[in-house]
Amino acid sequence: MIRSARERAQENKARLVASVSDLVAREDMSVVVFGSLARGDVTSGSDTDWTLLIDGQASSTHFDVVREVRRRIEQLEQKGPGREGTFGNLAFSHEILHRIGGEEDTNRNLTQRILLLLESEAVGPGEAHGRALGGVLDRYITEDAGWDAKTVNVPRFLLNDIARYWRTVAVDFAYKRRERAAEGWAIRTVKLRLSRKLTYASGLLACFSCALESSVLNAEDRSKAVADHLLNLVVLTPLERAAQMLLRERLLDPAARLFDSYDRFLGLLDDETIRDHLEELSPGDAENDADYQLARSIGHEFQGALDDIFFRDNGTRIPELTRRYGVF
Repeated sequence: MIRSARERAQENKARLVASVSDLVAREDMSVVVFGSLARGDVTSGSDTDWTLLIDGQASSTHFDVVREVRRRIEQLEQKGPGREGTFGNLAFSHEILHRIGGEEDTNRNLTQRILLLLESEAVGPGEAHGRALGGVLDRYITEDAGWDAKTVNVPRFLLNDIARYWRTVAVDFAYKRRERAAEGWAIRTVKLRLSRKLTYASGLLACFSCALESSVLNAEDRSKAVADHLLNLVVLTPLERAAQMLLRERLLDPAARLFDSYDRFLGLLDDETIRDHLEELSPGDAENDADYQLARSIGHEFQGALDDIFFRDNGTRIPELTRRYGVF
């Protein structure tokens, strides 16, 4: 299922490129996709989460481009973004880059910034997207004191913001359940336990890899080496990023279980009958519902693989790095 979901994502992205590239034939803007399209795990019910990213001066014409992108995606009969308003609109690199922390760093801004790093891809011209990626990474690394003194091994500033995003997603899940009177809670629970958690875990692995990669540890200019190393990782999908790290550390058994459970998860989402059922399932019926219990067991298997990677003695430094950087 992972392979077919990846092929479907590539097909959908190719149609998007053909449809919208002419609208962003300028260096100051990119159409950027997130979610399942960027993760490469598109199923039959997947949304098309996208943003018009502006890396330059604001213009009154930008919203015209947004409307036209929206219209063309509808013509492709691809399902649009969710109703939260995080996607399907404008985003400015200035806010994403300069408003890290503080009162102006809203949930929307935090989400766009972390997902820009961990699961985003430009469709069509990507100059603005590439500059934003590099700029955000540079901010996280250059403001993390100690690289040149070789006293830092893991980018704490970046790691803490990735962790903050994950905790925000978890808290917002409870908020949305209450706000929507539990509408759609089951499908959101399944995604939280698997695709959302995968993105978070792959971000942790990327940060930990800075302490394990000899080319980074031995570089003369370590801050640049870290930024370059991370840039090579953030352009990968979460599955690719996790696979690269786990193969490097020879964690073959937990990697196999992680990918097997994720493959089964995608199979559930691709079954329209099961997906529609989970969309409508009420919390009171979940305990005796076969589809939900199956999804729950897959989530437990996925978590079990993560436990073996991050917490149990497995012959790597990952559990040590988790305790030192991921917890405290």
